[in-house]
Amino acid sequence: MVTATGNREEMLKQVDDLIGQYRGQPSALIQVLHKVQVLFGYLPADVQMKVANGLGVPLAEVHGVATFYAFFSLYPKGEHTVSICKGTACYVRGSARVLERLEKELGIKAGQTTPDGKFSLQVVRCLGACGLGPVLTVDENVHARLKTDKVPEILRKYA
Repeated sequence: MVTATGNREEMLKQVDDLIGQYRGQPSALIQVLHKVQVLFGYLPADVQMKVANGLGVPLAEVHGVATFYAFFSLYPKGEHTVSICKGTACYVRGSARVLERLEKELGIKAGQTTPDGKFSLQVVRCLGACGLGPVLTVDENVHARLKTDKVPEILRKYA
């Protein structure tokens, strides 16, 4: 299987082949969306429509599944994924202010990717470091006890 770096026509052919295996099987929706995301790196709108038609499910249901599960993305991911925790412990310690600063510095909102493809920003509910809040990760690197003035410095490390 070609991954997100493949030729789009070739990738669409693979989607057609995949749908052919599951045609008319609405129960295979999550499995098909997962394989499509592996292929493209995200779930393009036109491909969601193709999946809906092929599996015989409403487009609204495909979109609903794609937006409900956190592991699906409707947009291409950036080179670096910035995740800010908004779980209770991090939130009461100021993660909302850190998120505002991240959005300002990156020029995007949570759930988006910078135009240069460098950063994707996402909100998560818990990173498992509640005593160190507020916490954010950049890829697998943890940054704890954050203050808003540290955000630009952290981002520069990955630019």
